[in-house]
Amino acid sequence: MSVAIIGGTGLTSLEGLEITRREVVHTPYGEPSGPITHGILHGKEVMFLARHGYGHTIPPHRVNYRANLWALNHLGVERVIAVAAVGGITESMAPGTIAFPDQIIDYTWSRNHTFFEADLTHVTHIDFTYPYDQDLRDKLIQAARDAGLDFIDRGTYGATQGPRLETAAEIQRMRGDGCDMVGMTGMPEAALARELDLAYATCAVVVNWAPGLHGIVSMDDINAVLEEGMKKVRQVLAHTVPLL
Repeated sequence: MSVAIIGGTGLTSLEGLEITRREVVHTPYGEPSGPITHGILHGKEVMFLARHGYGHTIPPHRVNYRANLWALNHLGVERVIAVAAVGGITESMAPGTIAFPDQIIDYTWSRNHTFFEADLTHVTHIDFTYPYDQDLRDKLIQAARDAGLDFIDRGTYGATQGPRLETAAEIQRMRGDGCDMVGMTGMPEAALARELDLAYATCAVVVNWAPGLHGIVSMDDINAVLEEGMKKVRQVLAHTVPLL
């Protein structure tokens, strides 16, 4: 099964990827975040796309999620591993933690969140009870275990609009809603993948305590944790790709 990796903040390239070509894909929904990179990673053919652009210039609310997912689907991708940097809300989500969420709460607005909105022969509703593909989650979890990493195997991802960080009151609200982590790119990416029948799962790196929990959020601290966290992500990918 063809697999794609969508890199988030801190992962604009894949270490160890033997690049074979880069492909520009034009879609009915506009331009993706950049060309699709084809290559060999740990003996397997994979595709890679930097969600925020290869120069990390596209803010989360301006990412063309529809174009990104449509382009990958058009090229034959069937499985998508999404990498995301998040803030930790609950006590188990300390900075440096790797987590594999199993639920989402969507707090975003005004994003193009569906392919099913025009020229329809009938109204289409997708089942989104469990937003992440369980088989792909299982493989990511097994890979983290094989890599000898500490990780959290479940959790609820709260997707906020961005690009600003949240207020302390917003985080308290999200905690009350049941969110374990907060990020800005989890939706509509996961739902669009489901609409295209793509198996989709997220590997989240906790890079900071969410605002208001342990003082002011420092971007310097985030960047330091992000660098170390992405080393763990690369270990997870190294053990996951051979399983696919």
